[in-house]
Amino acid sequence: MKSSIKALLLCSFIVGGAAALAASAAAESAAVILMYHRFGETKFPSTNIQLKQFDNHIKELTNGTYNVLPVREIMAAIQIGKDLPDRTVGITIDDGYRSIYTEAWPRLNNAGLPFTVFVATDPIDHGTNNYMTWDQIRELKKSGVDISGHTASHNHMPASNPERNKYELKKSKARMVAELGKAPEMFAYPFGEASKQVQKLVQKNGYNFAFGQHSGVVNSTTNINYIPRFALNKNYDDMRRLRLVLNALPLSVTNITPADPLLITNNPPNLGFTVTSTKKNLHRLSCFSSSEGRVRVERFSGLKGATRIEVRMTSAFPKGRTRINCTLPGPDNRWHWFGTLFVVLK
Repeated sequence: MKSSIKALLLCSFIVGGAAALAASAAAESAAVILMYHRFGETKFPSTNIQLKQFDNHIKELTNGTYNVLPVREIMAAIQIGKDLPDRTVGITIDDGYRSIYTEAWPRLNNAGLPFTVFVATDPIDHGTNNYMTWDQIRELKKSGVDISGHTASHNHMPASNPERNKYELKKSKARMVAELGKAPEMFAYPFGEASKQVQKLVQKNGYNFAFGQHSGVVNSTTNINYIPRFALNKNYDDMRRLRLVLNALPLSVTNITPADPLLITNNPPNLGFTVTSTKKNLHRLSCFSSSEGRVRVERFSGLKGATRIEVRMTSAFPKGRTRINCTLPGPDNRWHWFGTLFVVLK
C-alpha cells in the first residue's frame, strides 16, 4: 500500500509538471475530508499520528490557505449545491480513543479548528483501556465537537449479516441518546468498508451522511452514503502528501460500476465511471491500484461532452480492501482526485 501511494505521488508529479492547466479552479461545492484515529500512541503506527507531525498539520491548516469548516456544515452545503470556499477542509476522527481527549482536542481547540468524532459505543461502555469515558465525550460535545455514530462494537459490516448490523446500529444510537441526549445524524463505517446493502441499511436508520476510508474529494456527485476521506497516520503523514491532499480538486463522476464495493464475483472488477465535466486533458488521467500499481485506463466519448472511463486491472484483488485512486492534472499544480475501494471477504 505504501509503495502504491509513493508511485501515485511520483507519477502524478511527472505527469503534471509545467504543462498543468492554466485555468483557475472554478468555484464548486467541494471539500477535502481528513481522517485520524490516534495521537501520540506509538504502539499503533497504522492508526496513529506522531504528535510533532500533528502539530505540523495544524500549523499548515491554520496558515491562511485553507478553510476548515464543521463537517456537518460542509455536507449540508454540498447537498444543496451551495458553493464552498476554495480549499475547504473537514476534520474527522474515528473510534473514540483517549488520546483524542488528551492530545487532539487541546490542540484543535486552541487552533480554533472544528472536528467530528465517530464513536463506537461498546468500548466506552466497557471502560476499555485507552478509550474515552462518557464524561469526557460529553465535555467534548459541550465544547462544540460533533459526536457521531460508528456502530456499537466496531464490527466489520460487510461480513456481518443484516440482523447483526441492525442490532449494532440500533444499540449504538440508543446509547448515544441515553448519554448525549440526541441521536447522531452522521456515521462512519468501521474500517471504512461498506457493501451496497450496508449503505442502504445505514441510510434507513436515519443517518444523513456516511463516511468511508477511500480517498477522494467530496463534491456534488459524491454518494452521500459512502463519502471519501483521506486517511492520515504515521505511514502517510508527511507534509508533501498532506499538501497534495489539502489542495486536491474534485473529479466529478457518475455511473460508477460495479455499484457494490463488496466483490463476490468478477474479481478483479471492470471498474468504470463517467466524467461529467468537459475536461480537455482527460487523456492524462492516471489510475493506480493498491494491489498492482498503475493500471490501464480506456476512454470513450459520450453524450454532451461526457467521457466514459474504464479501468482495467490484470490480477485478482487480494482478500481485504483494495483502493483505486485516479488523478488528473489541474491548475496551479493541483490534482483532480477520485478514489474508491473494493472489499474481498477474508
